[in-house]
Amino acid sequence: MAQEQEYRTSTTLPKCDTYFETIQSRKKLPLSLQETLTDAFAKIPVSSFPAVPSGKVIEILADTPIGEAVKILSESNILSAPVKDPEAANSSDWRRRYLGIIDYSAIILWVLEGAELAHKALLVGTATAAGVGAGAAGAMGALALGVTGPAAIAGLTAAAAGAALAGGIAADRVVAKDAPQAADNLGEDFYKIILEEEPFKSTTVRSIIKSYRWAPFVPVARNSAMLTVLLLLSKYRLRNVPVIETGKPDIVNFITQSAVVQGLEGCKGRDWFDCIAEKRIADLGLPFMSTDEVISIQSNELILEAFKQMRDNKIGGLPIVEGPKKRIVGNLSIRDIRHLLLRPELFTNFRKLTVMNFMNKIVSSSLQTGKVTQSITCKPDSTLQGVIHTLASQSIHRIYVVDGQDEVVGVITLRDVISCFVTEPPYNFDDYYGFAVKEMLNQ
Repeated sequence: MAQEQEYRTSTTLPKCDTYFETIQSRKKLPLSLQETLTDAFAKIPVSSFPAVPSGKVIEILADTPIGEAVKILSESNILSAPVKDPEAANSSDWRRRYLGIIDYSAIILWVLEGAELAHKALLVGTATAAGVGAGAAGAMGALALGVTGPAAIAGLTAAAAGAALAGGIAADRVVAKDAPQAADNLGEDFYKIILEEEPFKSTTVRSIIKSYRWAPFVPVARNSAMLTVLLLLSKYRLRNVPVIETGKPDIVNFITQSAVVQGLEGCKGRDWFDCIAEKRIADLGLPFMSTDEVISIQSNELILEAFKQMRDNKIGGLPIVEGPKKRIVGNLSIRDIRHLLLRPELFTNFRKLTVMNFMNKIVSSSLQTGKVTQSITCKPDSTLQGVIHTLASQSIHRIYVVDGQDEVVGVITLRDVISCFVTEPPYNFDDYYGFAVKEMLNQ
């Protein structure tokens, strides 16, 4: 595991350097101001950063079922949480107590893989060929054959129907003959299977983070410098940084990109902040990503395709657009995957559900209508201060830059905003990173 982690970290460094070098070349900040800010952040201890809103970091046990983990994240209104190993509850070593971080990114990968395996099982007609367990294929097979009510009506039990499909008996008569229709028969019952049937029902957080972790678990100490945290959240692409107290195993704080940007919002009126934030985003080289690099999804495309785009490109959201000129009509976030797991009754045919239908169904059942449907955007002549205020007040992770015709020309993320205020001094890794990164990379 340590070797895998070292490999992942080392292979991402060139990309991190390219991104950060691009930002530094476009920021156009006076060198003296940047050096002053860097020195200031290097002297501010992590212990001075505000605690999480509840005062206690929400953690999820490794043996928690995925469905329950989604509920915890959703009800707590958070995107991620540290995962604690219940088998190491008495250990004083944080490396043993914490296995990583679970977030919607990992869960979405798991859901998509489950959907693809189920669909593949129906297409090929055998559980073995699809790599799906017999029990899961049995339940899926029964649904594909239409045995969703009293099995006696069809003269089959659900188990028999499933066994027939798993053994290939029904393949010639049903699946191979009309595979698309068989897959569509899963409908809303797919979610019942993936959350209530084996082996999906038994899938725990532990197994998810082993297979789908995007980033290493890199805690910092309370006496580490905030410069370290800011660089981890910007240059090194981490979305959150756990904080531990030296000599103690528990996480005492959990600093996210959102929390940092909200903290920056509170700095309005201070000279160093206003000097940067009052600039137009175009004068700071924002958006850093060009128009052609922005990944979007058409409103009439399938919702599964949208989540696959996020998975494949390792991004947390997409603008919903219409037409060849990409006029923005909405926002889709990786957090929205929770609706597929928490509100399965909303969807009767998930494989044909379009992005816009998905969003409309959420709106019709949500009390946060404006938050779901509103296209949150800014213009190239907007100030960085205005962008920060929108990100902080709306509790969102990206804002799309549009022209006069509401066509998407760029995106500004939390990472981009943090990068506007920080740079990495020479030898910073040796001077400021503290024990966590060094120890993990040297393992």
